[in-house]
Amino acid sequence: MKTTAFLLLFFALTAFAPKPKLTTVKLASGLSVGVPAGFAPLPDDGIAVKYPSPRKPLAVYSNPSGRVDYSVAVRPTTFESFDYGVLLKIYKSSIQRLYTKVDFLKEDIRTVNGRDFIYFEFVSTVSDARRNSQLTPIKRYQTVQYAIQGQQLYVFTFVAPAEEQAQWQPTAQAVMGAIVMK
Repeated sequence: MKTTAFLLLFFALTAFAPKPKLTTVKLASGLSVGVPAGFAPLPDDGIAVKYPSPRKPLAVYSNPSGRVDYSVAVRPTTFESFDYGVLLKIYKSSIQRLYTKVDFLKEDIRTVNGRDFIYFEFVSTVSDARRNSQLTPIKRYQTVQYAIQGQQLYVFTFVAPAEEQAQWQPTAQAVMGAIVMK
């Protein structure tokens, strides 16, 4: 009885929860995304510091504190007409190799605005494995969506501190649902 009452209350509250406000931004020909209100583009030097890589992301947007990011990256791929079911397993395995621990909340293939995406939602933990290390593990809430178009892999990533998951989860899900690729 208590469980049923709790579920009814939960669904009633979430059904009327305000939708996160997003601003549509065109990133390239045939690609637009929804960026959360209050997020600003990270300048190139900020991207270089925060995301050191030979291939910088196409765009990175951060909240005012700089603790939450939404990024879009494009990389070449050879998986041009590959089965997304197989790719889901490959990308899940590569996510697991990146972190000390991964707690997957969701993983699936979904259709957003007529395009299929591989979707992951998880909490990652990075721990320092050295002896006598006093560093606290870093935990992050993340949503990641992958799509292949031609010979390009598009990676959409939303990252927030794990302790702020409840606050940012609706925004992360809205952002992933606002991608338009033509």
